[in-house]
Amino acid sequence: MTTFPPTLPVVRRRGRLLAGVFATVLTGGLLAAVPAAAQASPAELVADPVSKVDPLIGTSNAGNTYPGAVRPYGMLSWSPQTTTGTQAKNPAPGGYRYDATRIRGFSLTHLSGVGCSGAAGDIPVMPYVGDVTSSPSADTKDAIYASDFSHANEKAEPGRYRVSLNSGATADLTATTRTGTGRFGFPADKPASMLFRTSNSESGSTDAHVEVDAQHRTVSGSVEAGNFCGPQSENNRHKLYTLHFTAHFDTPFAATGTWQDDDVRPGSTEASGGTGYDKDGNAQAGKGSGAYVTFGKNVRQVRMKVGISYVDAAGAEANLRAENPPSASLEHTAADAAAQWRTELSRIGIGGGTDAQQRTFYTALYHSMLEPTVANDVDGRYTGADDRTHHLSEGQHAQYGTFSGWDQYRAQVQLMAWLSPRAASDYAQSLYSYASQRGGEWDRWLLQQGKTSVMSGDPSAVALAGMYAFGARDFDVRGAVDSLVHAATVPTANDSSDAGCQVECVGQRPSLDYYLTHGYVPADDCHCWGGAAETLEDAAADYGLSELTAAVGDRDAQRDFLRRSGAWRHVFDTDATAQGGWMRDRKRDGSWAGESFDPATGDGFVEGSSARYTWMVYSDVAGLARAMGGRDKAVQRLDAFFRTPDGTFDFSAKDDTRYDPTNEPDINSPYLYNYLGKPERTQETVAAERDQLWTDTPGGIPGNDDAGTMSAWYVFSALGVYPQVPARADLVLTSPLFPRAEIRGGHGHTLRIQAPGAGKSAPYIRGVRVNGESSQRTWVSAATVRRGGSLDFTLGATPGGDWGTDAQDAPPSFPAQN
Repeated sequence: MTTFPPTLPVVRRRGRLLAGVFATVLTGGLLAAVPAAAQASPAELVADPVSKVDPLIGTSNAGNTYPGAVRPYGMLSWSPQTTTGTQAKNPAPGGYRYDATRIRGFSLTHLSGVGCSGAAGDIPVMPYVGDVTSSPSADTKDAIYASDFSHANEKAEPGRYRVSLNSGATADLTATTRTGTGRFGFPADKPASMLFRTSNSESGSTDAHVEVDAQHRTVSGSVEAGNFCGPQSENNRHKLYTLHFTAHFDTPFAATGTWQDDDVRPGSTEASGGTGYDKDGNAQAGKGSGAYVTFGKNVRQVRMKVGISYVDAAGAEANLRAENPPSASLEHTAADAAAQWRTELSRIGIGGGTDAQQRTFYTALYHSMLEPTVANDVDGRYTGADDRTHHLSEGQHAQYGTFSGWDQYRAQVQLMAWLSPRAASDYAQSLYSYASQRGGEWDRWLLQQGKTSVMSGDPSAVALAGMYAFGARDFDVRGAVDSLVHAATVPTANDSSDAGCQVECVGQRPSLDYYLTHGYVPADDCHCWGGAAETLEDAAADYGLSELTAAVGDRDAQRDFLRRSGAWRHVFDTDATAQGGWMRDRKRDGSWAGESFDPATGDGFVEGSSARYTWMVYSDVAGLARAMGGRDKAVQRLDAFFRTPDGTFDFSAKDDTRYDPTNEPDINSPYLYNYLGKPERTQETVAAERDQLWTDTPGGIPGNDDAGTMSAWYVFSALGVYPQVPARADLVLTSPLFPRAEIRGGHGHTLRIQAPGAGKSAPYIRGVRVNGESSQRTWVSAATVRRGGSLDFTLGATPGGDWGTDAQDAPPSFPAQN
């Protein structure tokens, strides 16, 4: 077994030089352990977390975040759409890429951190210096109706975004939950126009409509959009939602006009037409409609207030009246947005660390609060999964849309429920309501209310179990559990359909009939993206259902789903290689797929390899270790998974036999050492990942942020606690990044964490006290989340001692019972 030095060599990550895991700040060798009780004056908590948020973090290096104005879980997110010269495609999902310094509009909706070719980005509005003499839709290279800008003239902060364009125009944007206020500036003695590209949603549109009312100084309309991951599959190349908008100006229009495709119509006040989709699933270049309004030459500044609704035009108007009346100034709305963000971000206080670490932390917490998004109007109406208008359920405060389930179930919903159980309860109720409106089918990736079927597995079961465990219980738990159980036990036609496969397979539980009788999803008849991955996801979902059915008192169902959670064993080939067992695709006849096997294979897996999915056994790590040949063998396997033979961490994700910190299937794996008697390796690995990959720069998120999931991983990991079993609220421990933290749970209970010396100087845990009592355990129970309390770490510069090394100190595993 390799002995790893406490100071490690530097490694390279996508061309960037990365510091070694534990820098030579350990001058002179060892630093004595620092007990929590020895700290005379605890580190002062950050006074204003809003000042520590930089929304530009993650807008490069495939983080796919956006920098615009938005409230927590806001329906409206007003943010720039950048371009590299192709109108029909985006430089990055989310609409903004840091190195694309040309803007073609400021859209009213966005998704944060997603993949594929993006979605949303609805109703781009653009301040244009000049007269509109040609169709903006015909400007397919964004050569005319777009403008360059410099980051030196850009400022992004929670709830507000400002930029000065090279054209001479400026934009100052802020938001309420469902509305926005924009102040647009123009140079003197030049025509000042506003463009409404109503059809140009990020992934195109099936239809759009716009009307200009010069008498009342309004522009209103709608767009029918969807096409999420359309280039990957034809199944989603259709409308998934309709967004309505109304924009009110404080300045009269001197001229108006519209366009459709390449036809511009001066003086017109109405136009219709979407972009449609080409044979590759992208928006068609040169197609679409919109409108423009032009102000007098002496107009230097105009104010626009805009409201949106996913229900109807009346809803957009009502939202605007209720949240953003004419008397509300931009400064007042921006200050109120900052105050709301301050309230939400203050649910976690941190003390100590560097300014850069504090910015990284609070920006990650900010990003974890962008999805899901409010879907109902102020009157409680929302559009359901059946495309009909519904009202909030009794006791429900908000309906939420968009569910990136394959991602969010692993960390994001747990953090949401811990900090905001009311919002998470409403989210759980929202998902149940959508499923009920769809005949009992729960979708794994909702775009607003629209089913997309993107990714794999049945994440709703685990997500609801995690939310429930972390305190979100104010929803129809019994109804939701019954619905999920039915979907997991009664096969449907969609479960046996290949429609949308591979990326968008329509079944909630693909090949459920076979899974129920044989315990796995077969490679040669899976109706899914990958049979082995689907089996592992189903096992995780079944464990989630075992927790949920226990919560409602159904012990028989609890035992049955716990038994089913052992399905991973049916796709674990103990003889796959000389190195030991691996997860592997299996055929209907029981034989293993493929003539030969390589753990780097992606066959049977989803955005990952066998090597990465092999560790995705959340609920029975002890059982997985035994299947590998014991704890020592599993430790050796993990060491080779994270490091090169010389002990250097390899986070590049270039070798498919090693860890991928940029995607979800194996993000739990750094914490598995705690189950194996080697907690110091968890501490080393998590600290290395935090320090090397997460920064306060535009490239500071190592991969797609996936609706805040990776940011939630970072928040948990910086605090020193992590929900390794996503269906439970037990927390696996690692060394915290900050000397002091307070997690103020939404039910009024605070967890106070003290870790003197935390950071690079003391990355190793020597001891832990839970509520004042010494504990050798490498985890704390769900009671810590429910009741709060204190968690005091004694840290040191080097590993040592016997903390957490005994088998009885390991977090619990929950083996399937036959």
